Amino acid sequence: MTERSVSGLLVVTAVPAEAEAIGAGLADPTVTVTPVGVGPAAAGAATARLLALAEAAGRPYRAVVSAGIAGGFVDRVAVGGTVLATRSVAADLGAESPEGFLPIEELGMAPELLGVGSTIPADPALLDALRAALPEATLGAVLTVSTVTGSAASTTALTARHPDAVAEAMEGYGVAVAAAQAGLPFAELRTVSNPIGPRDRGAWRMREAFAALTAAAAALR
Repeated sequence: MTERSVSGLLVVTAVPAEAEAIGAGLADPTVTVTPVGVGPAAAGAATARLLALAEAAGRPYRAVVSAGIAGGFVDRVAVGGTVLATRSVAADLGAESPEGFLPIEELGMAPELLGVGSTIPADPALLDALRAALPEATLGAVLTVSTVTGSAASTTALTARHPDAVAEAMEGYGVAVAAAQAGLPFAELRTVSNPIGPRDRGAWRMREAFAALTAAAAALR
């Protein structure tokens, strides 16, 4: 019989700088922190591969967290703040129509073709554990987009469609799909580097966001 044991937590980021920021605040050999690429497709595919390799080696992970920096919705979370996703949403997965954006669930596809749908809730137990460790974190939906929002009109539309959204990033939903396919608990942790809206690099606070990510990493032990 093949020996089988459960590995610890898998934390995936988009880029190495995010993984390094988390590693600076986390000294736990049971947690694996790995950059998997930018965007939902790259992040989802790479996460699925990591989970499959761990499963094949007889050391499956027990949970998955998507972590990194994000844009925050003004008046919902401050730049430098920490966010925990109640759900990860594929915010641009659907179709445009004269009446506005239609999420994929409204396109008339059979339910079995939708897989997990355009929204994946965070695992309740994992979210509760992170909330207990990060009581100052803002909770709400974290939107996953393939094109970062950069105009007032797009920001207004997203805010109207997702009144509980607190942040926007590019990987969470893809990672959530990989975790769901593997039957593993999932959560998303973000720190805010900039306000969502008209693109203004001068308003970005990368240093503050990375410092906040390092501080929040202790919750992943």
